[in-house]
Amino acid sequence: MIDLGLTKIAMIGVVALVVIGPEKLPRVARMAGSLFGRAQRYINDVKQEVSREIDLDEFRKMQAEVRDAASTVEQSISQNASEVRDAVSSGWNDDFTGSTNPLIDPPTPEQHSVKAKGFRKKKLARTSAVPTWFKRQNGRKSRVISGAARVARYRPAGSRKSTNSFY
Repeated sequence: MIDLGLTKIAMIGVVALVVIGPEKLPRVARMAGSLFGRAQRYINDVKQEVSREIDLDEFRKMQAEVRDAASTVEQSISQNASEVRDAVSSGWNDDFTGSTNPLIDPPTPEQHSVKAKGFRKKKLARTSAVPTWFKRQNGRKSRVISGAARVARYRPAGSRKSTNSFY
């Protein structure tokens, strides 16, 4: 830019004072300042517009790259899906050629009743309000004993008293 030192600015001020005169100098200085401010704002606006255009161009390039990457991923996924679909269909056809198909041939009534009975047992075991300790002892013969007898029976060996007195 223009190299303006203190001496050059002082020289311009003296020439302006002589040429314009002391009465009109403040008004001219205000007008020159406002024009200088407008010029600075215009230059800043142009710089911002140029930087926006550069950023927009970069975003467009990035968008094109992302679209290309997305299309390659989509193609690879569709190719893999078609390969899997072909493998599954060939495996399905190989497994069920010559044998009965469980999706087409329904189970016999005997098979259905056995399966339903097992399902009912499992559901009853899951949803019933039978305590787990009873489920574990199911099938074993057991007696009912009182609380005091249970305490006496299951008391640790070191804490048993040899005397039978209460005190």
